[in-house]
Amino acid sequence: MSLRIFSADERLQEAQGKTTIALFGPSGSGKTTLVKTMPEKETVCLDLEAGLKSVQDWRGDSLPIRRFADAVDIACLIGGANPAAQPDEHFSEAHYTHLRGLYPELATRLDSKRIVFVDSITDLTRQAMAWAKARPEALSERTGKPDTRGAYGLLAREVIGLLKHLQYAPGRTVIFVGILEKVVDDMNRATFQPQLEGGKVARELPGIVDQVLTLDLFTQEAGADGASTWRHDPDKGEVRRLVCRSGNPWGLPAKDRSGRLDLTEPADLGALLTKINQTQKG
Repeated sequence: MSLRIFSADERLQEAQGKTTIALFGPSGSGKTTLVKTMPEKETVCLDLEAGLKSVQDWRGDSLPIRRFADAVDIACLIGGANPAAQPDEHFSEAHYTHLRGLYPELATRLDSKRIVFVDSITDLTRQAMAWAKARPEALSERTGKPDTRGAYGLLAREVIGLLKHLQYAPGRTVIFVGILEKVVDDMNRATFQPQLEGGKVARELPGIVDQVLTLDLFTQEAGADGASTWRHDPDKGEVRRLVCRSGNPWGLPAKDRSGRLDLTEPADLGALLTKINQTQKG
């Protein structure tokens, strides 16, 4: 057993080296292009949707992933061994040691990356659903036929386990990118929610990450006091902004655990992380 107390300075140093972010936005809003605001040599993009066409001029490393089993292995290499996992479970010491022996060059390359850009968590859950449907847990014990509830339950357990493992990745900033969808109910009331397979993953994700951000279009206007303000204008806006605070007037998903962000911020993840991790004086 390895238990020890962290001093305030140690805790601050660790916090400055890692942040977890969930970033959502409508399809085509330019979420993937935000990887270009990250330092190229220190960033790896986990490409789950073959969607890097829009960032062909970005010179950072990418890793295509088409199977959920591969996503689990990559998460293990990034996050290291989980001391609480049993030897036959994902993310155990045995799993981690096996992968480092099987992929030594990949492991070394990933070790050099400080930022992990997951594009996208929407496709991660789709891959997980395809994997879950093929598992014995997704079949009814009584009839042997597919059991949708069993598949969704397995999906939720495995995806949340993967997300929490990356949450604890030492010294890493992990950014989960996903699609935001607009849902209109029978009363013509609109709400915004992450587009993910399985409602449990969508409900628990905000509690796992440090920051929740929404990328969308805004229009700048002059306020009554002469100061400029930003109006949410998803149809005609020309400026992309990141919505960063919960309880915002547009009902968009957001959360700022750092307490350092404004209601909206420029669409620059590099500058945003600098602001989140700045050392307070005094």
